[in-house]
Amino acid sequence: MANLVYLVPLFPLIGFLINGIFWKKMPKSLGGAIGTTAILASFIISLLIFFEVKSPAFHGPVIVTLFDFISSGTLHVPFAFQVDALSALFLLIITGVGTLIHVYSTSYMHHDEGMVKYFAFLNLFVFSMLLLVLGANYLIMFIGWEGVGLCSYLLIGFWFKNRDYTNAAKKAFVMNRIGDLGFLIGMLLVIFNFGTLSYQDFFGRISDASTVVPASTYNWIALCFFIGATGKSAQIPLYTWLPDAMAGPTPVSALIHAATMVTAGIYMIARSGALYSLTPAILQVIAIVGMATALIAATIAIRQYDIKKVLAYSTVSQLGFMFLALGVGAYTTAVFHVMTHAFFKALLFLGSGSVIHAMGGEQDIRKMGGLGKHMRITQATFFIGCLAISGVPGLSGFFSKDEILANVFAHSPVLYVFGILAAMMTAFYMFRLYVLTFNGTFRGTEEQHHHLHESPAAMTLPLVVLAILSIVGGYVGLPAVISEHNALAAYLSPVVKNFGTHHLSHGTEWGLMGLSVAVSVAMILVAYGVNRKPNFTENTGIAKILENKWYVDEIYDAIVVKPLKALSDLLDKFVERQGIDGVVNGVGKTVRWGGDRLRLLQSGQVGFYIFIMVLGIVSLFAISFFIVK
Repeated sequence: MANLVYLVPLFPLIGFLINGIFWKKMPKSLGGAIGTTAILASFIISLLIFFEVKSPAFHGPVIVTLFDFISSGTLHVPFAFQVDALSALFLLIITGVGTLIHVYSTSYMHHDEGMVKYFAFLNLFVFSMLLLVLGANYLIMFIGWEGVGLCSYLLIGFWFKNRDYTNAAKKAFVMNRIGDLGFLIGMLLVIFNFGTLSYQDFFGRISDASTVVPASTYNWIALCFFIGATGKSAQIPLYTWLPDAMAGPTPVSALIHAATMVTAGIYMIARSGALYSLTPAILQVIAIVGMATALIAATIAIRQYDIKKVLAYSTVSQLGFMFLALGVGAYTTAVFHVMTHAFFKALLFLGSGSVIHAMGGEQDIRKMGGLGKHMRITQATFFIGCLAISGVPGLSGFFSKDEILANVFAHSPVLYVFGILAAMMTAFYMFRLYVLTFNGTFRGTEEQHHHLHESPAAMTLPLVVLAILSIVGGYVGLPAVISEHNALAAYLSPVVKNFGTHHLSHGTEWGLMGLSVAVSVAMILVAYGVNRKPNFTENTGIAKILENKWYVDEIYDAIVVKPLKALSDLLDKFVERQGIDGVVNGVGKTVRWGGDRLRLLQSGQVGFYIFIMVLGIVSLFAISFFIVK
């Protein structure tokens, strides 16, 4: 089955082409059916590949070469896919969660006139993401990497008639390009020093003792790749595009900015674990950046009032946890959290979409309240998502977050303290969101209250499935104190392993687990108590700073945007207009002036022409006599 892996990205590509070409004439229901069926077909193939990779008979990785892509001198880059445990797991996450989001979108986007075009973009995104995780070399990964960036731009700015939405799309596109430049430079360094972009060749050469490359080269390559990851996976300082990306339709937020695209950076670093294991200094940088991102994003989420903005900053914070895990060498643990996060964050985003649908487009949680009486399924599933992300025992988020914190404690107790603080804030802001949305009395308009209703089955069914996955998804990675067999770690071990972690005693691990649960439960209770009878007064002091997101956007505007604009205006005025345009226009004016003068010689008088001819002959005689020897 692994040899048929090309079918997995092929189906979404076909769906994109059909919907993209005929979107103006195709019925909306047919476009939704084609888009959803394409992803479902990819999911079925991915499921078969997963079980084949999981079987003892599989000896991977399997490289499926479609054609020679680049051949120049000694550099050969085939268009090839690599099937192994890591790529098979990501295939399941992308196509599985993607299928549910497509089903959800058939109802959520049903009244939108551009629904067929929307499904074309969604299929193109999934195709690009599948290329990213399936590529057998960095170039194919980079093609998918750029593809998801393009699709992110198209989907964030899908409602392009709104100027704010198109600005958010441009912001995401530009900030991603900054990170992509780092990734591109890293690839060029790999080609220059190793003459290949293939994972197998590159990792084989860096592990070969006979390879003579300065240690600094590994550090520069690892750092450049990490810069690429900070853009795609929204880490400091390139994280501000992600909250603004909530301008797109809510299913887009669930697919791109919760389950798939933003995890591309984690996938790339986990895939390059052999490289990063040789660069402990860069791993330390990754850990510190991840921790800072997790902490700062969590503080901002505490004082946001847009339901999707809270979830957006929550995503940034959770991505910070994943990078923290990578930074301490816990690659398998980071991938584990990618999986569980895909379940509960997609659930939370789709749940918010259900709320926004019922509220007629309203996203301000200050105007909600008491929705649980009208939306039982949405309330119950959203509650499960909040429990999972808060790390309540028995749900998926508990197992993956506890494993991250245990690895961090073994690496650095100082980082662990900050990790616990971020986990505490996660529990607080998620249940603040839940209480203000579903509990208490309704605070919206009478018209909104009259139209409150549960979402249709096409929207609630994916919520139920994701809620179940959010409960059971963590049991594939049970900690050592509960089970000696970690199914996910064993499955990923041929490709990805935790590096440099220390084993903790069972007593220490139980203690850490107990502390994590205690602080999370305490914060849940505090959130209930504080927000049960909300009083929305104007924020002051630190609360106002958090509401304004630490003024990071304003700082970027002051130190980057405005100086660049001033420099651009200066160059436009003096270099472009007076310099380049002045020279070009000056040449044109000179030629025209000369032409105006020369045409006076064309008087039409024969005597004048004879005089000029004689003058010319005399001049030639004079030149030949006095100058030419």
